[in-house]
Amino acid sequence: MADTVLYEVSDGLATITLNRPEAMNALNIATKVALRDAARAAADDTAVRAILLTAAGERAFCVGQDLKEHVGLLAADREAAGEGRTMSTVREHYNPIARALVEAPKPVVAAVNGVAAGAGFGFALAADFRVVADTASFNTSFAGVALTADSGISWTLPRVIGPSRAMDLLLFPRNVRAQEALELGIANRVVPAADLRGEAEKVARGLAEGPTVAYAALKESVAYGLTHSFSETLEKEDELQERAGSSEDHTIAVQAFVNKERPKYSGR
Repeated sequence: MADTVLYEVSDGLATITLNRPEAMNALNIATKVALRDAARAAADDTAVRAILLTAAGERAFCVGQDLKEHVGLLAADREAAGEGRTMSTVREHYNPIARALVEAPKPVVAAVNGVAAGAGFGFALAADFRVVADTASFNTSFAGVALTADSGISWTLPRVIGPSRAMDLLLFPRNVRAQEALELGIANRVVPAADLRGEAEKVARGLAEGPTVAYAALKESVAYGLTHSFSETLEKEDELQERAGSSEDHTIAVQAFVNKERPKYSGR
């Protein structure tokens, strides 16, 4: 894995760190490949019970596509008469990254330390819970470089803030500061910048110690309910409750409740 993305697993928590602070964690090809591979590894590893997505440095979480690299790739496309090949990055990188985070059968926490723009905003929204520094901001950015939405943001943003507000931010890109992000629901928690990593790790580690099967079912049920009828969603809830109810963690939780003890979940 490239050193532009760091990956570590400890006590059930996978920490993925974007590590190009000198470039505001912009996404060049090497970084996109490494992030895709790390997100897939964390999602697929049964020993991982929660994922923390974070970034190095203080200025930026991720400013999206590395436009310095991008302009060179566009020029190469034109010279090779291969117009459009550069944009295959959506299919090859952005889509798999967003899919791995959204569909991971475990909670994903994003620690947003600074600017989250374009795909960086999209990947933050792909998390289930966002802890945001009070110095951070969000910007869709796409229209500003004559592009449409990617990284799943056309799916996630309307669900978080509603379609009307989402179109506003997409058509008229601007910086959404931390406090406004909290009011809109983009941020789940805003903390002082100096406390961000500790607070985000506390949230993520708490989830890593929780009932993983139930968390996976909760993610699946909410995603399903957003695109299906009430009747269909009731059927899905029945199916998922059967799964959660047969888990080892459910038995542990019930026994702990009866014994007035704190449950120690296995994640199974």
